[in-house]
Amino acid sequence: MANSKTVTPGSGSAGGKSGPSPKTVITMWAMTILIVTNIVSMRGLASQAEYGYTSIFYYVFAALVFLVPYSLVCAELASTWTKSGGLFRWCAEAFGPKWGWAAMYYEWQMVVIWFPAVLMFGAVTLAYIFWPETFDSSLSKNVIYTLIVVLAIYWLATFNTFRGTAYANKLSTYGGLFGTIIPACVLIVMGIIYVCMGNHILIDAHQPFWPDFSKFGTIVLAASIFLFYAGMEMQAVHVPSMRNPSKDFPKSVLLAVLIILIVFVGGTLAIGFVIPEKDINLLASLLVAYNNLFASIHCEWLGHILALFLTFGVIGQVSCVIAAPSSGMLSVGKAGYLPRGLQKTNKNGIQVPILWVQGIMVSILALVLVVLPSVQSAYQILSQMSTIIYLAMVFIIYFAFIRLRRTEPNVKRGFKVPGGEFGKWLVTIVGCLGALVAMVLSFVPPSQINTGSPLVYIIILIVGSAIFLAVPFVVYAKRKASWRNPQTSFEPFDWEIEGRTPSTVSKWPEGYEPTPEMIRRATEWEDGEFGPVSMKTVAEVADLSIQPNSSISSPTPSSAQPAQEKAPEKETGADKA
Repeated sequence: MANSKTVTPGSGSAGGKSGPSPKTVITMWAMTILIVTNIVSMRGLASQAEYGYTSIFYYVFAALVFLVPYSLVCAELASTWTKSGGLFRWCAEAFGPKWGWAAMYYEWQMVVIWFPAVLMFGAVTLAYIFWPETFDSSLSKNVIYTLIVVLAIYWLATFNTFRGTAYANKLSTYGGLFGTIIPACVLIVMGIIYVCMGNHILIDAHQPFWPDFSKFGTIVLAASIFLFYAGMEMQAVHVPSMRNPSKDFPKSVLLAVLIILIVFVGGTLAIGFVIPEKDINLLASLLVAYNNLFASIHCEWLGHILALFLTFGVIGQVSCVIAAPSSGMLSVGKAGYLPRGLQKTNKNGIQVPILWVQGIMVSILALVLVVLPSVQSAYQILSQMSTIIYLAMVFIIYFAFIRLRRTEPNVKRGFKVPGGEFGKWLVTIVGCLGALVAMVLSFVPPSQINTGSPLVYIIILIVGSAIFLAVPFVVYAKRKASWRNPQTSFEPFDWEIEGRTPSTVSKWPEGYEPTPEMIRRATEWEDGEFGPVSMKTVAEVADLSIQPNSSISSPTPSSAQPAQEKAPEKETGADKA
Protein backbone atom coordinates (compact mmCIF):
# COMPACT_ATOMS: atom_id res chain seq x y z
CA MET A 1 0.00 0.00 0.00
CA ALA A 2 0.97 3.60 -0.14
CA ASN A 3 2.20 3.26 3.36
CA SER A 4 3.37 6.81 3.87
CA LYS A 5 0.18 8.57 2.93
CA THR A 6 -0.86 11.75 4.65
CA VAL A 7 -4.58 11.89 4.09
CA THR A 8 -6.69 14.44 5.86
CA PRO A 9 -10.33 13.85 6.58
CA GLY A 10 -12.41 15.05 3.72
CA SER A 11 -9.61 14.80 1.20
CA GLY A 12 -9.77 11.06 0.85
CA SER A 13 -11.76 9.10 -1.59
CA ALA A 14 -14.86 8.86 0.48
CA GLY A 15 -14.91 12.00 2.48
CA GLY A 16 -16.71 15.25 1.92
CA LYS A 17 -15.92 17.64 -0.90
CA SER A 18 -12.79 16.20 -2.34
CA GLY A 19 -9.68 17.85 -3.61
CA PRO A 20 -8.09 21.22 -3.04
CA SER A 21 -9.83 24.57 -3.19
CA PRO A 22 -11.14 25.40 -6.70
CA LYS A 23 -8.76 28.38 -6.74
CA THR A 24 -5.75 26.12 -6.31
CA VAL A 25 -3.99 25.17 -9.54
CA ILE A 26 -1.81 22.08 -9.44
CA THR A 27 0.99 21.99 -11.99
CA MET A 28 2.32 18.90 -13.71
CA TRP A 29 5.39 18.79 -11.42
CA ALA A 30 3.29 19.42 -8.31
CA MET A 31 1.06 16.46 -9.20
CA THR A 32 4.17 14.34 -9.81
CA ILE A 33 5.54 15.16 -6.36
CA LEU A 34 2.12 14.56 -4.80
CA ILE A 35 1.93 11.07 -6.30
CA VAL A 36 5.51 10.19 -5.35
CA THR A 37 5.32 11.34 -1.73
CA ASN A 38 2.05 9.53 -1.14
CA ILE A 39 3.13 6.20 -2.67
CA VAL A 40 6.80 5.76 -1.80
CA SER A 41 7.36 3.77 1.39
CA MET A 42 10.38 2.04 2.91
CA ARG A 43 8.51 -0.72 4.70
CA GLY A 44 8.25 -3.26 1.89
CA LEU A 45 11.70 -2.97 0.30
CA ALA A 46 13.15 -5.92 2.21
CA SER A 47 10.49 -8.28 0.85
CA GLN A 48 11.75 -7.62 -2.68
CA ALA A 49 15.47 -7.59 -1.84
CA GLU A 50 15.28 -11.37 -1.70
CA TYR A 51 14.82 -11.41 -5.47
CA GLY A 52 17.98 -9.42 -6.17
CA TYR A 53 18.12 -8.12 -9.73
CA THR A 54 14.88 -9.93 -10.54
CA SER A 55 13.11 -7.41 -8.27
CA ILE A 56 13.60 -4.83 -11.05
CA PHE A 57 11.29 -6.88 -13.27
CA TYR A 58 8.63 -7.09 -10.57
CA TYR A 59 8.71 -3.35 -9.87
CA VAL A 60 8.46 -2.45 -13.58
CA PHE A 61 5.80 -5.10 -14.22
CA ALA A 62 3.58 -3.91 -11.35
CA ALA A 63 4.01 -0.28 -12.38
CA LEU A 64 2.97 -1.00 -15.98
CA VAL A 65 0.05 -3.34 -15.28
CA PHE A 66 -1.25 -1.68 -12.12
CA LEU A 67 -0.06 1.83 -11.30
CA VAL A 68 -0.31 3.34 -14.81
CA PRO A 69 -3.74 1.96 -15.88
CA TYR A 70 -5.25 2.37 -12.42
CA SER A 71 -4.04 5.98 -12.22
CA LEU A 72 -5.63 6.82 -15.56
CA VAL A 73 -8.96 5.21 -14.66
CA CYS A 74 -9.16 6.92 -11.25
CA ALA A 75 -8.26 10.25 -12.84
CA GLU A 76 -11.17 10.01 -15.29
CA LEU A 77 -13.66 9.04 -12.58
CA ALA A 78 -12.46 11.68 -10.11
CA SER A 79 -12.44 14.50 -12.65
CA THR A 80 -15.94 13.63 -13.89
CA TRP A 81 -17.93 12.89 -10.72
CA THR A 82 -16.59 15.60 -8.44
CA LYS A 83 -19.43 15.79 -5.92
CA SER A 84 -18.96 14.43 -2.41
CA GLY A 85 -18.44 10.71 -1.96
CA GLY A 86 -15.27 9.97 -3.94
CA LEU A 87 -15.03 6.32 -4.94
CA PHE A 88 -18.41 5.66 -3.29
CA ARG A 89 -20.01 8.03 -5.82
CA TRP A 90 -18.05 6.62 -8.77
CA CYS A 91 -19.17 3.05 -8.09
CA ALA A 92 -22.72 3.98 -7.02
CA GLU A 93 -23.22 5.98 -10.23
CA ALA A 94 -22.38 2.78 -12.12
CA PHE A 95 -24.02 0.04 -10.08
CA GLY A 96 -26.12 1.65 -7.35
CA PRO A 97 -25.25 2.39 -3.69
CA LYS A 98 -24.81 -1.27 -2.71
CA TRP A 99 -21.61 -1.58 -4.71
CA GLY A 100 -20.52 1.97 -3.95
CA TRP A 101 -20.83 1.21 -0.25
CA ALA A 102 -18.90 -2.07 -0.72
CA ALA A 103 -16.02 -0.33 -2.52
CA MET A 104 -15.78 2.40 0.09
CA TYR A 105 -15.92 -0.13 2.93
CA TYR A 106 -13.16 -2.21 1.36
CA GLU A 107 -10.87 0.80 1.29
CA TRP A 108 -11.48 1.39 4.98
CA GLN A 109 -11.15 -2.30 5.82
CA MET A 110 -7.85 -2.54 3.94
CA VAL A 111 -6.44 0.28 6.05
CA VAL A 112 -7.66 -1.40 9.26
CA ILE A 113 -5.80 -4.60 8.30
CA TRP A 114 -2.78 -2.53 7.30
CA PHE A 115 -2.46 -0.94 10.75
CA PRO A 116 -1.11 -4.03 12.59
CA ALA A 117 1.30 -4.76 9.72
CA VAL A 118 2.83 -1.28 9.63
CA LEU A 119 2.95 -1.15 13.43
CA MET A 120 4.86 -4.44 13.47
CA PHE A 121 7.41 -2.73 11.27
CA GLY A 122 7.40 0.19 13.71
CA ALA A 123 8.07 -2.19 16.61
CA VAL A 124 11.09 -3.61 14.78
CA THR A 125 12.50 -0.17 13.96
CA LEU A 126 12.07 0.82 17.61
CA ALA A 127 14.03 -2.26 18.67
CA TYR A 128 16.98 -1.23 16.48
CA ILE A 129 17.40 2.07 18.31
CA PHE A 130 19.26 0.21 21.05
CA TRP A 131 22.75 -1.33 21.27
CA PRO A 132 24.15 -3.88 20.52
CA GLU A 133 22.69 -5.25 17.26
CA THR A 134 22.39 -8.77 18.69
CA PHE A 135 20.01 -7.39 21.32
CA ASP A 136 18.08 -5.49 18.64
CA SER A 137 17.65 -8.63 16.55
CA SER A 138 16.48 -10.70 19.50
CA LEU A 139 14.03 -8.05 20.71
CA SER A 140 12.54 -7.50 17.24
CA LYS A 141 11.64 -11.20 16.99
CA ASN A 142 9.92 -11.30 20.39
CA VAL A 143 6.17 -11.76 19.91
CA ILE A 144 5.14 -10.29 23.28
CA TYR A 145 7.30 -7.17 22.77
CA THR A 146 5.86 -6.66 19.28
CA LEU A 147 2.27 -7.11 20.43
CA ILE A 148 2.71 -4.62 23.29
CA VAL A 149 4.28 -1.99 21.00
CA VAL A 150 1.63 -2.47 18.30
CA LEU A 151 -1.26 -2.00 20.73
CA ALA A 152 0.42 0.79 22.70
CA ILE A 153 1.25 2.95 19.67
CA TYR A 154 -2.14 2.40 18.05
CA TRP A 155 -4.25 3.22 21.10
CA LEU A 156 -2.11 6.19 22.13
CA ALA A 157 -2.49 7.55 18.60
CA THR A 158 -6.25 6.92 18.73
CA PHE A 159 -6.70 8.74 22.04
CA ASN A 160 -4.62 11.60 20.66
CA THR A 161 -6.91 11.73 17.61
CA PHE A 162 -9.92 12.24 19.90
CA ARG A 163 -8.41 15.69 20.56
CA GLY A 164 -8.68 16.62 16.87
CA THR A 165 -6.64 16.09 13.73
CA ALA A 166 -4.52 19.24 13.74
CA TYR A 167 -1.71 17.72 15.81
CA ALA A 168 -1.87 14.42 13.93
CA ASN A 169 -1.58 16.17 10.55
CA LYS A 170 1.47 18.16 11.64
CA LEU A 171 3.05 15.01 13.07
CA SER A 172 2.36 13.21 9.79
CA THR A 173 4.04 15.95 7.75
CA TYR A 174 7.24 15.70 9.73
CA GLY A 175 6.91 11.92 9.77
CA GLY A 176 6.82 11.82 5.97
CA LEU A 177 9.99 13.92 5.79
CA PHE A 178 12.02 12.16 8.47
CA GLY A 179 10.46 8.72 8.16
CA THR A 180 10.40 8.27 4.37
CA ILE A 181 12.11 10.94 2.25
CA ILE A 182 15.35 11.30 4.23
CA PRO A 183 15.79 7.54 4.93
CA ALA A 184 15.13 6.71 1.25
CA CYS A 185 17.71 9.20 0.02
CA VAL A 186 20.25 8.02 2.60
CA LEU A 187 19.73 4.36 1.68
CA ILE A 188 20.24 4.95 -2.04
CA VAL A 189 23.25 7.26 -1.57
CA MET A 190 24.88 4.83 0.86
CA GLY A 191 24.29 1.98 -1.58
CA ILE A 192 26.10 3.94 -4.31
CA ILE A 193 28.96 4.81 -1.94
CA TYR A 194 29.23 1.16 -0.88
CA VAL A 195 29.63 0.03 -4.49
CA CYS A 196 32.03 2.85 -5.41
CA MET A 197 34.27 1.89 -2.48
CA GLY A 198 34.78 -1.50 -4.09
CA ASN A 199 33.07 -3.49 -1.32
CA HIS A 200 31.85 -7.02 -1.93
CA ILE A 201 28.30 -7.12 -3.34
CA LEU A 202 26.24 -10.01 -1.95
CA ILE A 203 23.68 -10.11 -4.77
CA ASP A 204 24.36 -12.99 -7.14
CA ALA A 205 25.78 -11.37 -10.30
CA HIS A 206 24.34 -14.23 -12.37
CA GLN A 207 20.83 -13.72 -11.10
CA PRO A 208 18.57 -13.12 -14.14
CA PHE A 209 16.31 -10.17 -14.77
CA TRP A 210 13.44 -12.51 -15.67
CA PRO A 211 11.82 -14.51 -12.84
CA ASP A 212 11.67 -18.30 -12.76
CA PHE A 213 7.93 -18.88 -13.07
CA SER A 214 8.37 -22.62 -12.52
CA LYS A 215 9.09 -21.90 -8.83
CA PHE A 216 5.59 -20.72 -7.99
CA GLY A 217 6.12 -20.48 -4.25
CA THR A 218 9.09 -18.14 -4.62
CA ILE A 219 7.23 -15.40 -6.52
CA VAL A 220 4.44 -14.98 -3.97
CA LEU A 221 6.16 -12.10 -2.17
CA ALA A 222 6.18 -10.20 -5.46
CA ALA A 223 2.37 -9.94 -5.26
CA SER A 224 2.75 -7.49 -2.38
CA ILE A 225 4.35 -5.00 -4.80
CA PHE A 226 0.85 -4.15 -6.05
CA LEU A 227 0.03 -2.78 -2.61
CA PHE A 228 3.18 -0.62 -2.79
CA TYR A 229 1.44 1.32 -5.56
CA ALA A 230 -1.94 1.57 -3.83
CA GLY A 231 -3.71 4.83 -3.16
CA MET A 232 -4.27 6.46 -6.55
CA GLU A 233 -8.02 6.58 -5.85
CA MET A 234 -7.08 9.08 -3.12
CA GLN A 235 -4.74 11.18 -5.25
CA ALA A 236 -7.04 11.27 -8.29
CA VAL A 237 -9.37 13.69 -6.50
CA HIS A 238 -6.81 16.44 -7.19
CA VAL A 239 -6.98 16.02 -10.99
CA PRO A 240 -9.77 18.63 -11.50
CA SER A 241 -7.41 21.26 -10.05
CA MET A 242 -4.86 20.80 -12.82
CA ARG A 243 -4.70 23.48 -15.52
CA ASN A 244 -4.76 21.00 -18.43
CA PRO A 245 -5.45 17.53 -16.96
CA SER A 246 -5.89 15.75 -20.30
CA LYS A 247 -2.27 16.49 -21.22
CA ASP A 248 -0.54 17.11 -17.90
CA PHE A 249 -1.85 14.22 -15.80
CA PRO A 250 -0.50 11.40 -18.05
CA LYS A 251 2.88 13.17 -18.01
CA SER A 252 2.72 13.44 -14.22
CA VAL A 253 1.98 9.73 -13.93
CA LEU A 254 4.88 8.75 -16.19
CA LEU A 255 7.33 11.03 -14.35
CA ALA A 256 6.08 9.75 -11.00
CA VAL A 257 6.50 6.14 -12.16
CA LEU A 258 10.12 6.81 -13.13
CA ILE A 259 10.92 8.47 -9.79
CA ILE A 260 9.13 5.76 -7.80
CA LEU A 261 10.98 3.03 -9.71
CA ILE A 262 14.32 4.71 -9.01
CA VAL A 263 13.54 4.86 -5.28
CA PHE A 264 12.15 1.34 -5.03
CA VAL A 265 14.79 -0.33 -7.19
CA GLY A 266 17.68 1.68 -5.72
CA GLY A 267 16.58 1.02 -2.14
CA THR A 268 15.94 -2.67 -2.74
CA LEU A 269 19.32 -3.25 -4.39
CA ALA A 270 21.07 -1.34 -1.59
CA ILE A 271 19.63 -3.83 0.89
CA GLY A 272 20.65 -6.76 -1.30
CA PHE A 273 24.21 -5.42 -1.62
CA VAL A 274 24.92 -5.97 2.10
CA ILE A 275 22.59 -8.81 3.18
CA PRO A 276 22.76 -12.37 1.77
CA GLU A 277 19.54 -13.64 0.20
CA LYS A 278 19.16 -16.41 2.79
CA ASP A 279 19.31 -13.89 5.66
CA ILE A 280 16.63 -11.50 4.36
CA ASN A 281 13.95 -10.74 6.95
CA LEU A 282 10.79 -8.89 5.89
CA LEU A 283 10.84 -6.60 8.91
CA ALA A 284 14.42 -6.30 10.14
CA SER A 285 16.54 -6.34 6.98
CA LEU A 286 16.07 -2.64 6.24
CA LEU A 287 17.54 -1.78 9.64
CA VAL A 288 20.35 -4.33 9.28
CA ALA A 289 21.15 -2.86 5.86
CA TYR A 290 21.55 0.62 7.34
CA ASN A 291 23.87 -0.75 10.00
CA ASN A 292 25.99 -2.62 7.45
CA LEU A 293 26.16 0.30 5.04
CA PHE A 294 27.21 2.72 7.75
CA ALA A 295 29.73 0.19 9.05
CA SER A 296 31.48 0.40 5.68
CA ILE A 297 32.33 4.04 6.48
CA HIS A 298 32.91 3.32 10.18
CA CYS A 299 29.79 5.19 11.31
CA GLU A 300 27.71 2.33 12.73
CA TRP A 301 26.00 4.67 15.19
CA LEU A 302 24.15 6.38 12.32
CA GLY A 303 22.13 3.20 11.85
CA HIS A 304 20.45 3.76 15.20
CA ILE A 305 19.63 7.36 14.20
CA LEU A 306 17.94 6.12 11.03
CA ALA A 307 16.00 3.57 13.10
CA LEU A 308 14.72 6.45 15.23
CA PHE A 309 13.71 8.36 12.06
CA LEU A 310 11.81 5.36 10.71
CA THR A 311 10.01 4.83 14.02
CA PHE A 312 8.98 8.48 14.06
CA GLY A 313 7.73 8.09 10.49
CA VAL A 314 5.53 5.12 11.42
CA ILE A 315 4.03 6.99 14.39
CA GLY A 316 3.38 10.04 12.18
CA GLN A 317 1.62 8.20 9.40
CA VAL A 318 -0.45 6.06 11.76
CA SER A 319 -1.54 9.15 13.73
CA CYS A 320 -2.85 10.80 10.58
CA VAL A 321 -4.34 7.77 8.83
CA ILE A 322 -6.28 6.67 11.93
CA ALA A 323 -8.92 9.37 11.37
CA ALA A 324 -8.92 9.77 7.59
CA PRO A 325 -10.61 6.58 6.27
CA SER A 326 -13.19 6.57 9.06
CA SER A 327 -14.12 10.18 8.25
CA GLY A 328 -15.14 8.91 4.82
CA MET A 329 -17.21 6.19 6.48
CA LEU A 330 -18.89 8.87 8.59
CA SER A 331 -19.68 11.07 5.58
CA VAL A 332 -21.33 8.28 3.61
CA GLY A 333 -22.78 6.66 6.73
CA LYS A 334 -24.82 9.81 7.45
CA ALA A 335 -26.57 9.28 4.11
CA GLY A 336 -28.12 6.16 5.64
CA TYR A 337 -25.49 3.42 5.52
CA LEU A 338 -24.45 3.27 9.19
CA PRO A 339 -26.54 3.16 12.38
CA ARG A 340 -27.07 6.56 13.96
CA GLY A 341 -25.06 5.45 16.99
CA LEU A 342 -21.93 5.21 14.84
CA GLN A 343 -22.52 8.67 13.36
CA LYS A 344 -21.85 10.56 16.59
CA THR A 345 -18.89 12.92 16.88
CA ASN A 346 -17.28 14.61 19.87
CA LYS A 347 -16.79 18.36 20.36
CA ASN A 348 -13.71 18.21 18.10
CA GLY A 349 -15.72 16.70 15.24
CA ILE A 350 -14.04 13.29 15.59
CA GLN A 351 -16.09 10.16 14.86
CA VAL A 352 -15.37 8.49 18.24
CA PRO A 353 -17.73 5.45 17.94
CA ILE A 354 -16.27 4.46 14.57
CA LEU A 355 -12.73 4.82 15.93
CA TRP A 356 -13.62 2.55 18.85
CA VAL A 357 -14.88 -0.12 16.42
CA GLN A 358 -11.77 0.38 14.29
CA GLY A 359 -9.50 0.04 17.33
CA ILE A 360 -11.16 -3.16 18.50
CA MET A 361 -10.75 -4.68 15.03
CA VAL A 362 -7.07 -3.68 14.92
CA SER A 363 -6.49 -5.21 18.37
CA ILE A 364 -8.12 -8.50 17.33
CA LEU A 365 -6.11 -8.63 14.10
CA ALA A 366 -2.89 -8.01 16.07
CA LEU A 367 -3.53 -11.28 17.90
CA VAL A 368 -2.39 -13.22 14.81
CA LEU A 369 1.04 -12.69 16.38
CA VAL A 370 0.04 -15.32 18.94
CA VAL A 371 -1.37 -17.79 16.38
CA LEU A 372 1.42 -17.73 13.79
CA PRO A 373 4.98 -19.01 14.38
CA SER A 374 6.78 -15.67 14.04
CA VAL A 375 6.40 -11.91 13.80
CA GLN A 376 7.49 -12.16 10.17
CA SER A 377 4.76 -14.66 9.28
CA ALA A 378 2.08 -12.54 11.01
CA TYR A 379 3.29 -9.50 9.08
CA GLN A 380 3.11 -11.44 5.82
CA ILE A 381 -0.42 -12.77 6.29
CA LEU A 382 -1.81 -9.35 7.24
CA SER A 383 -0.08 -7.77 4.26
CA GLN A 384 -1.55 -10.38 1.91
CA MET A 385 -5.05 -10.07 3.40
CA SER A 386 -5.00 -6.30 2.96
CA THR A 387 -3.85 -6.84 -0.64
CA ILE A 388 -6.83 -9.13 -1.32
CA ILE A 389 -9.35 -6.66 0.13
CA TYR A 390 -7.79 -3.76 -1.74
CA LEU A 391 -7.80 -5.61 -5.07
CA ALA A 392 -11.51 -6.41 -4.62
CA MET A 393 -12.11 -2.66 -4.48
CA VAL A 394 -9.87 -2.17 -7.54
CA PHE A 395 -12.00 -4.59 -9.58
CA ILE A 396 -15.18 -2.69 -8.68
CA ILE A 397 -13.57 0.59 -9.81
CA TYR A 398 -12.47 -0.89 -13.15
CA PHE A 399 -15.95 -2.30 -13.78
CA ALA A 400 -17.52 1.04 -12.81
CA PHE A 401 -15.25 2.78 -15.33
CA ILE A 402 -16.46 0.50 -18.14
CA ARG A 403 -20.13 0.76 -17.09
CA LEU A 404 -20.07 4.57 -16.90
CA ARG A 405 -18.48 4.88 -20.33
CA ARG A 406 -21.58 3.08 -21.62
CA THR A 407 -24.35 4.54 -19.45
CA GLU A 408 -23.13 8.15 -19.32
CA PRO A 409 -21.31 8.71 -22.60
CA ASN A 410 -22.19 12.40 -22.87
CA VAL A 411 -21.20 13.58 -19.41
CA LYS A 412 -18.42 16.14 -19.42
CA ARG A 413 -15.14 14.48 -18.39
CA GLY A 414 -12.36 16.65 -16.99
CA PHE A 415 -9.88 13.96 -17.99
CA LYS A 416 -10.46 11.02 -20.30
CA VAL A 417 -8.32 7.94 -20.67
CA PRO A 418 -6.55 8.47 -24.00
CA GLY A 419 -6.88 6.15 -26.96
CA GLY A 420 -10.64 6.07 -27.42
CA GLU A 421 -12.28 2.64 -27.29
CA PHE A 422 -8.93 0.89 -27.70
CA GLY A 423 -7.43 2.81 -24.79
CA LYS A 424 -10.48 2.13 -22.63
CA TRP A 425 -10.28 -1.64 -23.10
CA LEU A 426 -6.49 -1.75 -22.97
CA VAL A 427 -6.19 -0.15 -19.52
CA THR A 428 -9.11 -2.21 -18.19
CA ILE A 429 -7.92 -5.58 -19.47
CA VAL A 430 -4.29 -5.01 -18.49
CA GLY A 431 -5.27 -3.63 -15.08
CA CYS A 432 -7.73 -6.43 -14.30
CA LEU A 433 -5.35 -9.18 -15.41
CA GLY A 434 -2.56 -7.73 -13.28
CA ALA A 435 -4.86 -7.47 -10.26
CA LEU A 436 -6.13 -11.01 -10.81
CA VAL A 437 -2.60 -12.42 -10.89
CA ALA A 438 -1.72 -10.58 -7.69
CA MET A 439 -4.89 -11.81 -5.95
CA VAL A 440 -4.27 -15.45 -6.87
CA LEU A 441 -0.65 -15.27 -5.71
CA SER A 442 -1.75 -13.75 -2.41
CA PHE A 443 -3.31 -17.07 -1.35
CA VAL A 444 -0.10 -19.09 -1.88
CA PRO A 445 2.21 -19.51 1.15
CA PRO A 446 5.64 -18.04 0.31
CA SER A 447 8.47 -20.57 0.37
CA GLN A 448 10.91 -17.98 1.78
CA ILE A 449 9.01 -17.56 5.08
CA ASN A 450 8.09 -20.04 7.78
CA THR A 451 4.35 -19.48 7.97
CA GLY A 452 3.69 -22.70 9.87
CA SER A 453 1.14 -25.07 8.38
CA PRO A 454 0.37 -24.08 4.76
CA LEU A 455 -3.20 -25.24 5.34
CA VAL A 456 -3.64 -22.94 8.36
CA TYR A 457 -2.13 -20.06 6.38
CA ILE A 458 -4.55 -20.54 3.48
CA ILE A 459 -7.56 -21.06 5.77
CA ILE A 460 -6.82 -17.84 7.68
CA LEU A 461 -6.58 -15.91 4.41
CA ILE A 462 -9.71 -17.43 2.86
CA VAL A 463 -11.92 -17.19 5.95
CA GLY A 464 -10.66 -13.75 6.94
CA SER A 465 -11.03 -12.33 3.44
CA ALA A 466 -14.48 -13.90 2.98
CA ILE A 467 -15.75 -12.35 6.22
CA PHE A 468 -14.41 -8.89 5.41
CA LEU A 469 -15.73 -9.05 1.84
CA ALA A 470 -19.21 -9.99 3.07
CA VAL A 471 -19.55 -7.36 5.82
CA PRO A 472 -20.65 -4.39 3.65
CA PHE A 473 -23.44 -6.42 2.03
CA VAL A 474 -24.72 -7.55 5.43
CA VAL A 475 -24.72 -3.94 6.69
CA TYR A 476 -26.44 -2.76 3.50
CA ALA A 477 -29.14 -5.43 3.80
CA LYS A 478 -29.83 -4.45 7.42
CA ARG A 479 -29.95 -0.68 6.88
CA LYS A 480 -33.03 1.23 8.04
CA ALA A 481 -34.67 4.50 7.04
CA SER A 482 -33.91 5.86 10.53
CA TRP A 483 -30.17 5.63 9.80
CA ARG A 484 -30.36 8.61 7.45
CA ASN A 485 -29.19 11.79 9.16
CA PRO A 486 -31.51 14.74 8.37
CA GLN A 487 -28.49 17.04 8.32
CA THR A 488 -26.68 15.07 5.62
CA SER A 489 -25.73 17.09 2.56
CA PHE A 490 -25.03 14.09 0.37
CA GLU A 491 -26.25 14.86 -3.14
CA PRO A 492 -28.31 12.45 -5.29
CA PHE A 493 -26.74 10.47 -8.11
CA ASP A 494 -27.13 11.43 -11.76
CA TRP A 495 -29.33 8.42 -12.49
CA GLU A 496 -31.64 9.40 -9.62
CA ILE A 497 -31.95 12.93 -10.93
CA GLU A 498 -32.70 11.72 -14.44
CA GLY A 499 -35.18 9.10 -13.21
CA ARG A 500 -33.55 5.93 -14.55
CA THR A 501 -31.72 2.88 -13.24
CA PRO A 502 -27.91 2.78 -13.03
CA SER A 503 -27.79 0.24 -15.86
CA THR A 504 -29.88 2.37 -18.25
CA VAL A 505 -28.09 4.58 -20.74
CA SER A 506 -28.57 8.27 -20.00
CA LYS A 507 -30.59 10.29 -22.51
CA TRP A 508 -29.05 13.57 -21.43
CA PRO A 509 -27.33 15.30 -24.38
CA GLU A 510 -23.69 16.31 -24.22
CA GLY A 511 -23.09 19.15 -21.77
CA TYR A 512 -26.55 18.87 -20.17
CA GLU A 513 -26.87 20.19 -16.61
CA PRO A 514 -29.88 19.13 -14.49
CA THR A 515 -32.02 21.93 -13.11
CA PRO A 516 -32.08 22.73 -9.37
CA GLU A 517 -35.71 21.56 -9.31
CA MET A 518 -34.74 18.11 -10.59
CA ILE A 519 -31.98 17.83 -8.00
CA ARG A 520 -34.30 18.97 -5.22
CA ARG A 521 -36.97 16.43 -6.10
CA ALA A 522 -34.48 13.57 -6.31
CA THR A 523 -33.23 14.54 -2.86
CA GLU A 524 -36.71 14.73 -1.31
CA TRP A 525 -37.94 11.27 -2.17
CA GLU A 526 -38.29 8.88 0.73
CA ASP A 527 -36.39 5.60 1.06
CA GLY A 528 -36.52 3.58 -2.11
CA GLU A 529 -35.09 0.47 -3.63
CA PHE A 530 -31.67 1.99 -4.22
CA GLY A 531 -31.04 3.66 -0.89
CA PRO A 532 -32.07 6.41 1.50
CA VAL A 533 -31.74 9.26 -1.02
CA SER A 534 -33.60 7.50 -3.83
CA MET A 535 -37.11 7.95 -5.17
CA LYS A 536 -39.87 5.42 -4.57
CA THR A 537 -39.68 4.38 -8.21
CA VAL A 538 -37.21 5.53 -10.80
CA ALA A 539 -40.06 6.73 -13.00
CA GLU A 540 -41.69 9.10 -10.53
CA VAL A 541 -38.85 11.54 -10.16
CA ALA A 542 -38.91 12.35 -13.87
CA ASP A 543 -42.58 13.28 -13.65
CA LEU A 544 -42.72 16.66 -11.93
CA SER A 545 -46.50 16.34 -11.42
CA ILE A 546 -45.94 13.69 -8.72
CA GLN A 547 -45.32 15.20 -5.29
CA PRO A 548 -42.88 13.74 -2.76
CA ASN A 549 -44.53 11.87 0.14
CA SER A 550 -47.73 11.73 -1.90
CA SER A 551 -50.23 8.96 -1.29
CA ILE A 552 -50.02 8.28 -5.00
CA SER A 553 -47.62 5.35 -5.32
CA SER A 554 -47.20 5.58 -9.07
CA PRO A 555 -47.74 8.15 -11.82
CA THR A 556 -51.03 8.41 -13.69
CA PRO A 557 -51.06 6.75 -17.10
CA SER A 558 -50.94 10.06 -18.89
CA SER A 559 -47.96 11.31 -16.95
CA ALA A 560 -46.18 8.01 -16.54
CA GLN A 561 -45.59 7.29 -20.20
CA PRO A 562 -42.74 9.76 -20.79
CA ALA A 563 -41.00 8.57 -17.67
CA GLN A 564 -41.41 4.94 -18.64
CA GLU A 565 -39.78 5.64 -21.96
CA LYS A 566 -36.73 6.91 -20.12
CA ALA A 567 -36.08 3.89 -17.96
CA PRO A 568 -37.52 0.47 -17.10
CA GLU A 569 -39.13 0.47 -13.68
CA LYS A 570 -37.80 -1.19 -10.55
CA GLU A 571 -34.54 -2.51 -11.93
CA THR A 572 -31.66 -2.52 -9.52
CA GLY A 573 -28.04 -1.71 -10.20
CA ALA A 574 -27.08 -4.85 -8.30
CA ASP A 575 -29.05 -6.98 -10.80
CA LYS A 576 -26.96 -5.64 -13.63
CA ALA A 577 -23.65 -5.63 -11.78
